[in-house]
Amino acid sequence: MEALIPVINKLQDVFNTVGADIIQLPQIVVVGTQSSGKSSVLESLVGRDILPRGTGIVTRRPLILQLVHIDSEDCRKTSEENEPKKNGRLYRGIDGEEWGKFLHTKSKIYTDFEEIRHEVEAETERISGNNKGISDEPIHLKIFSPHVVNLTLVDLPGITKVPVGDQPKDIELQIKDLIFKYISNPNSIILAVTAANTDMATSEALKVAREFDPDGRRTLAVVTKLDLMDAGTDAMDVLMGRVIPVKLGIIGVVNRSQLDINQKKLVADAARDEYAFLQKKYPSLANRNGTKHLARTLNRLLMHHIRDCLPELKTRINVLASQYQSLLNGYGEPVDDKSSTLLQLITKFAAEYCHTIEGTAKYIETTELCGGARICYIFHETFGRTLESVDPLGGLTTIDVLTAIRNATGPRPALFVPEVSFELLVKRQVKRLEDPSLRCVELVHEEMQRIIQHCSNYSTQELLRFPKLHDAIVEVVTSLLRKRLPVTNEMVHNLVAIELAYINTKHPDFADACGLMNNNIEEQRRNRMRDLPSAVPRDKSLKGPGGQSLSPTEPLAHEGEAAKAVAGGSQSGNVGEQTDGGTGNWRGMLKKGEDGPAGDRAVLQHPLPASPHRGHAVNLLDVPVPVSRRLSAREQRDCEVIERLIKSYFLIVRKNIQDSVPKAVMHFLVNHVKDCLQSELVGQLYKAGLLDDLLTESEDMAQRRTEAADMLKALQKASQVIAEIRETHLW
Repeated sequence: MEALIPVINKLQDVFNTVGADIIQLPQIVVVGTQSSGKSSVLESLVGRDILPRGTGIVTRRPLILQLVHIDSEDCRKTSEENEPKKNGRLYRGIDGEEWGKFLHTKSKIYTDFEEIRHEVEAETERISGNNKGISDEPIHLKIFSPHVVNLTLVDLPGITKVPVGDQPKDIELQIKDLIFKYISNPNSIILAVTAANTDMATSEALKVAREFDPDGRRTLAVVTKLDLMDAGTDAMDVLMGRVIPVKLGIIGVVNRSQLDINQKKLVADAARDEYAFLQKKYPSLANRNGTKHLARTLNRLLMHHIRDCLPELKTRINVLASQYQSLLNGYGEPVDDKSSTLLQLITKFAAEYCHTIEGTAKYIETTELCGGARICYIFHETFGRTLESVDPLGGLTTIDVLTAIRNATGPRPALFVPEVSFELLVKRQVKRLEDPSLRCVELVHEEMQRIIQHCSNYSTQELLRFPKLHDAIVEVVTSLLRKRLPVTNEMVHNLVAIELAYINTKHPDFADACGLMNNNIEEQRRNRMRDLPSAVPRDKSLKGPGGQSLSPTEPLAHEGEAAKAVAGGSQSGNVGEQTDGGTGNWRGMLKKGEDGPAGDRAVLQHPLPASPHRGHAVNLLDVPVPVSRRLSAREQRDCEVIERLIKSYFLIVRKNIQDSVPKAVMHFLVNHVKDCLQSELVGQLYKAGLLDDLLTESEDMAQRRTEAADMLKALQKASQVIAEIRETHLW
C-alpha cells in the first residue's frame, strides 16, 4: 500500500496543468483559524523551514505540498547528478539529501530550503499582492527527502473575521469559499487544526469540517500549542475526546514559538523538545501524540482513503476520458486541405437538408414535428382544415343572389334564371380560396427556413466551428427560398385563376348534382299540385290568368327550367311550355282587365311604388330596398336554385384546389430547392477567393480544442498510472 500515495502524486502531477478539480484526487486539507499553527504543523511534517512565518495572515494562497519519501541511494545519485549544475559546490547542511521543485519553475531544483521559502513568498506576492489579499490559485511544491513519509497536503489561508490592510470587506467569505472548495471534495481528508489555549467548543475548524463531513468519517483533529496553556490546566480531556469526540482521533503537537523561529531553532531540535514535553506533561498519551505520530497517522489514513477511493476514481477517469474524446471529435481536426473541407461541409449540409425533408435524417426530432413531417401536416391538416372551414355561401345573402339575378337580366324581365348570375356568384365564392392557398405556401416556406437551423444545430456540428461559413450557407439557402417564393405564389394564383377562367357546368360531378336537384324540384312540384284544393281545376292552375292561388305552381316550372338551363340540358320543349304558359297568362290578363295586376304581384320581380296609369308621379331614381318586403315564392325558388348550384360547384373547385396546391408547392418550391441546393451552394461558395475567409474558425474554438486535447491526454495518462497498480498492492 505504500505505493498508493506516489500514485496519487503522479496523478496530481498529470492534472496540474489542466486542473485537478475535475477528478477529485484524495488529499489532506489543512483547515484552521489564523495563527492556529497550521503552517508550523506542515513544517514539522517536512522537517524543514519552507513556509513563510509571522503574525497575522501569512498563507494567502493554497499550497499543495507533496512529500515524497526517497531512499539514501537515490539521494546520493541525485546529489551526483546535481553537482555539475552547481559547479561542484554542495550547500552546507544539505549534503544533497533533500530537495524541492515548484510547478511554476518547471524543472528547476531547489536544494536550499531557505530559497524555497523565499520563492513561496515571492510567488504569493506575485498573484495576491504585497499586502494582505488572497488568491485561490494554488502553489504546487514537491519535497523529496528520506526523512518524510509519503503525503499530499493542502495548506489553506486561516479563517479570519476582520479585514486588515487592503483586504476586501468580504475577506471572511472569500476564505471560507476557498476552504469549502477543497473540503467539499468527498475524497479529501480534513485536518482540523485548533490551538490548545482556546476553547475546543469554539473551534472554527471543527465547525467548518462538520458542515461537509457531518459523520466525521474523514476528519482528524490536531491540537497545537500544548505548551502555551494556562498554568493549572491541561488538554487531557480534549486529547481523550471527552470534550468533542472525533472519529479519526485527536492528536496533540508542540510547535516552535516565534522566538525559536527567529533564533533559527532546527525542526529536529524542536521534535526532541516536543517529545520531552509530552513525556513530562502527558506520559500516558505521549506515544499517541506528537509530530511523528501525526505523520504516521496521516500516512496510514491517506493510504486507506486512497484504497477506498481508487475504484471510483478509476471509473471517473474512464468516463471523463470518453466524454472528452466525444467533445474533441465534435470540435474536429485542424483544417489542412481547405478546398476539400469546404466541399465536404457543403455536400454534407445539402444532404442533411434533403434528408430532413424526406424524413431520413440521422437526428430525429422527438419534441415536435419538423422537416417533411411538418410540411405534410401543413398540407393535410392546416391547409385542408382551413379549406373545409370555408363556407360555400359565406358572405352571400339571399338578397345578394336576388340582386345578381335581376342585374343579369338587364331591362328585360326574366323568364328563366339567368346563367350569367350563377357564373358571377360562383366566381366570387371561388376567389375566396386564394388567400388560404397563398398562406399554405407561406407556411411551407417558413418551415423550409426552419430546416436550415435544424441542420446547423443537430446534423452538421462542424459548421459551428466556422461561423462565417455557417452564415454564408444560411444566406445562400435563404436567397434560394426567397427566389422560389414568388414563382410558387404565381403558380398558386394561376391555379385559382384557371378555375375562374372557365366555369365547367358539364363537369360530371356537377351534372349529377343538377340532375338530383331537378328530381327534387319535380317531386316538390308534384307534391304541391297534389295538395291543391279540389275546387281548382288542375289545367287552370297551370294556365290561369295569374291569380293568387296560381303563384306556387308557376315558379316551380320556371325553377325546373332554370336548373336544366344552367346544367346545359335540353331546353327546347320546356321553353315552348313556358312560352305557352306566359301567353295564357297574358290572355287571362287581357280578358279580366284591371283584375290582373292585383293577383300578379307575386310573380313580378318587385312591386312598383305607384302605377303611372293612375296618374301618380313616379320618381325613377327611387330604388326600392329589397329587404323591406317579403320575397315572392318564385324569387325564393330562384334564389334556392342558384345557391344549390353555387354550393355544388364550389365543392368541386375546393376539392381541386385542395389537391393541386400541395402538388404545386412541392414541385415549384420543395423539390426544386432539394434538387438545386447543392449546385447553388457550390456555385456561390466554392471559390478560391473565399476559402480562407469562410474556413476561419471562431476565436475560442482552437483554444477549446487545445484544452480538450490536453485534458484527454492527461486522463489517458492517469488511466495508465492507475492501471499499473496491481490488486495485491491494495491490501
